[in-house]
Formats: sequence, structure tokens, C-alpha cells
Amino acid sequence: MQKFQTLIAALIVGVAGLLPAAQAQDKGTIGISMPTKSSARWISDGASMVKYFQAKGYKPDLQYADDDIPNQLAQIENMITKGSKVLVIAAIDGTTLSDALQKAADKGIKVISYDRLIRGSKNVDFYTTFDNFQVGVLQAGSIVDKLGLKQGKGPFNIELFGGSPDDNNAFFFYNGAMSVLDPYIKSGKLVVRSKQMGMDKVGTLRWDGAVAQARMDNLLSAFYSGQRVDAVLSPYDGLSIGILSSLKGVGYGTPKQPIPVVSGQDAEVQSVKSMMAGEQYSTVFKDTRELAKVTVDLVDAVLAGKQPVINDTKTYNNGVKVVPSYLLKPVSVDASNWKTVLIGSGYYTEAQVK
Repeated sequence: MQKFQTLIAALIVGVAGLLPAAQAQDKGTIGISMPTKSSARWISDGASMVKYFQAKGYKPDLQYADDDIPNQLAQIENMITKGSKVLVIAAIDGTTLSDALQKAADKGIKVISYDRLIRGSKNVDFYTTFDNFQVGVLQAGSIVDKLGLKQGKGPFNIELFGGSPDDNNAFFFYNGAMSVLDPYIKSGKLVVRSKQMGMDKVGTLRWDGAVAQARMDNLLSAFYSGQRVDAVLSPYDGLSIGILSSLKGVGYGTPKQPIPVVSGQDAEVQSVKSMMAGEQYSTVFKDTRELAKVTVDLVDAVLAGKQPVINDTKTYNNGVKVVPSYLLKPVSVDASNWKTVLIGSGYYTEAQVK
């Protein structure tokens, strides 16, 4: 019996000796707050961050808020209570989180604004995103190129759609696009028959494709009786699909009435298939795997007491402060290069988009 007890004691000591090595990989919990699962890109963002945080020894607490602002607020407050070391937040409405972020700051919790800038709070430490102005430039550029505007062709009729007015990015997308389109509108080569311009008139709350489809229906019936719409600026694939449904519903998509040039963003599977079918003309690809990786590296550096890599300290003023940012480059995608960009990078397999 004495030998047996001695053996058990030795085993316990041996196991205990192993515990510090195992615990060394537990660097703490990181709260990740994503807005919704209704867009495939946010699912991809969340999955990538979980993978990369786990690889670095962190415990990710990933929550989706179903596009419900009080729900996101409650989730973030719960993450603070549970002791997350850092909060990574893709906000539904970046103006509604100030009180929660103050609670985080009071506990020494760093806040990373992820892809959507959190506005109105001093307690936003860093921002990781893509060059959102450039996204709009690429969207508009694809329209200009397809219509041949640089070669002097025109005039063409165009209608404009913006993203959700409570998402700071929507204004960068729109302003980037208008920096390209506005000269052609002023010269008369592009005509907005509805005269609806500016985010206050063209914004689409919550990036809702059904809302975009209904607005396109109204534009077609009010301004295009006997007239053709040649192009539609759409800032997001989910809106593009709704816009295309509206256009096809009134007869576009035939040899006599070709589909207008419709832009997009996020390279969602449905839109890639639409491009292959000759409907949606273009999209903008943002490799969310890279954004997640940059964010995880930034968090890891901050928690290690190191200076994180930042490449923009001027652009993103949230109304209280200029937030130090890391910007990645977006890529324009159409039928000519989708395979190289999307399949070649391993973002999709061919089976996913067939």
C-alpha cells in the first residue's frame, strides 16, 4: 500500500510539473464582437480570427449580434465582465458604444476597431481595415472602364447606391466612388436621372439587399419609363443582388436589353456566380484572412508591450481622435481575373463557385 501511495504521489508531482508548460500557451481571453452572420464575409472574418488567436495561445470569445445594437452592447459588456484582455469590435453602429468602451478603458482593456470605425469615443486604441476610399475608387473605376468614358463615350444613365449611414465605411466607399464619377456627371457624360445623390439620399440602412431592391424598383418606375439605365453604383454584393433582381424583373438581361454595369464588394459566392453568368459586372475583393491576421498580430504585439505595426495615422478621425490604423489594399475583380484572384489565392475552391 505504501508503494502504491508513493507511486500516486510521484505521478501527481510529474503531472504538476507539466502544467506550467501547458498554461504558458493560455495567454488569456480575447473578446471578438461581429455584427451579423447574414453576410458571408463576417463569418469568414470570425473564423479566421479564432484560428489565428488560438494559434498564438489566446482563447477567443467570438459573438455575433444579429445586426441588433442592444444585443451587441450586451455581448460587449459581458466580455468586459468576464475579463477579456482585448476587445476586437466590428460595430453595427459605431456611435452607440461609448459607455461600454469607457468601462473597458477603466479596466485597462484595449479596444481594436475592426473594419468599421467606432465613432465618438476616445477609447478606441487601434483600427484595422482596408483602404475604404480606394474601394469606392475601384468600384467607380470598373464602371468608367466598362462604359468607355475615358474614350469619350456617353452620355449614359447611372443610379447611385450607398451603404448603411450608421457605418462609417459607407461614406468612404461613396466618397471614393464620387471622386471618380463626379467629373463625368458634371460634364454630362453620366446622368443621374433621379437626381438622387449624397449619402442622405442613397444610403441603404443595414446594408439590406431587400431595401436596395425596393429602391431600385421605385427608381425604374419613376424615372426610366422608356429610358435605359446603363450603370448602377453598388457598394456591396448583397445590395448588387437585390438591384439585379429588380432590373431583371422589368426585362433587363436580354440581348435587346442587356444588364447595366453593376459594381459590388466582398466577392461573395452569389456575386461571383452572377459575374460568371454575365450579370453583376464587378466586385471588390478584400482578403479577410489577411485582415484577421494583421489584427491578431497587432493584439499580440500590444499585449506583449511592443509597438504594433501601423501604416496610417492621419485618415481615420472618429470625431474625438485620429485612430492609429493599419490599412490593407483591396483588389478589383471581374470576369477577366476572378479565377486568378479568388481561386489562385485559395480564398475559394472552384467547387464553391460553380
